[in-house]
Amino acid sequence: MDNIKLMKGNEAIAYAAIHYGADGYFGYPITPQSEIMETLMAEKPWETTGMVVMQVESEIAAINMVYGGAATGRRVITSSSSPGISLKQEGISYIAGCDLPCLIVNVMRGGPGLGTIQPSQADYFQTVKGGGHGDYRIITLAPSSVQEMADFVALGFDLAFKYSNPAMILTDGLIGQLMEKVVLPPFRKRKTDDEVAAESPWAARGKPANRKPNIVTSLELDPVRMEENNLRFQAKYRKIEENEVRFEEYMCNDVDYLLVAFGSSARICEKAVEIAREQNLKVGLFRPITLWPFPQKALSDYAGKVKGMLSVELNAGQMVEDVRLAVNGRIKVEHFGRLGGIVFTPDEIVRAIKEKIV
Repeated sequence: MDNIKLMKGNEAIAYAAIHYGADGYFGYPITPQSEIMETLMAEKPWETTGMVVMQVESEIAAINMVYGGAATGRRVITSSSSPGISLKQEGISYIAGCDLPCLIVNVMRGGPGLGTIQPSQADYFQTVKGGGHGDYRIITLAPSSVQEMADFVALGFDLAFKYSNPAMILTDGLIGQLMEKVVLPPFRKRKTDDEVAAESPWAARGKPANRKPNIVTSLELDPVRMEENNLRFQAKYRKIEENEVRFEEYMCNDVDYLLVAFGSSARICEKAVEIAREQNLKVGLFRPITLWPFPQKALSDYAGKVKGMLSVELNAGQMVEDVRLAVNGRIKVEHFGRLGGIVFTPDEIVRAIKEKIV
């Protein structure tokens, strides 16, 4: 089949954005995500679909160009890796404060600081707790395969426009550099100006004679009206939490102990589950696909079924806090992780199960 390709996770993001009919990409190179922009530059979609692709002078410039593109109602995307995402935080908060849709990709690397180019999952707090200023949330998708890297581009854009809110694909250097077969989605045509105007009547696209000016801003100096804005944001976030939770379960029908992991960690945990069961340990895997909204209720339901949970993450312990909040002290919840870009093995996870929760 012509639409089946062998490619890296980073390349899958680029091709999926072209196939989706994205209008613009603005970015700055940083390992381990640079292939996203390199692939877009090599494919030259401006010659075929009209998609704009720009390497700009900094991460700050990139997110502000996304801010401007999103304000016109167009489908715009940026990507970076951990330190670059930190630089984008002010712009992300502005975008959220303006109710604007866009897609952001973070291919995480080890930190803090410049750290290492090796994979990490240490940006969980930054992403799901709101890394910038103010009370805002980002819809967060965590792929665990190259196929999902491609699939989540369309899903991320669709959710962003459904709720007028930024969405992020939160992945890491392992998935970004991994090569697998991918079925690319069919091509969608970029939306015409008339279609954009109909879909996004709030957009700043030049004022026709038959309406008042559209003003896109997060600034409101009247505290009463600013509170009203924030209450509206919170109502939107509750709606997202009610409707958009996604997760996957693996060998959980007869489970005594539950591993909780996302992204690349979840892939490794699948093998750990199989090894543990060969050793007569009834272990299953719960994989959050949306890190926000977090699948709190689904995890809470397991608190009455299992003896313990182990949150497996490539960090010092971040998602484990949300797992503990979900079970509310009813069962034992522990964390296992490796730091500095070291990736654990399935056998290490099985040993951690025995030492920490059995």
